Amino acid sequence: MNNHSQIDKHNFLYPHYRYNGEFTPNNLVFNANFQEFSQRVGYICNLQTAGKLSVYDSYKQIEALWEQLKLSFQTLNIEQDTNS
Repeated sequence: MNNHSQIDKHNFLYPHYRYNGEFTPNNLVFNANFQEFSQRVGYICNLQTAGKLSVYDSYKQIEALWEQLKLSFQTLNIEQDTNS
């Protein structure tokens, strides 16, 4: 497989979207982490729906991903949005 095909495959499997929120380095990093969380949860849901993962295993994997995302949020000191 040539390099162009590898890039297309990677972009298809792991899409990333432009961040349009208030820019701070921490917000940008958290957004990347949040997108990765979302992609992984989607894959886990699809595997569970297809019968490749049990409900329990799916729950445990998503719970672990959530804890990682929560730790990322806390570590990056993201402040509460005062506009809401």
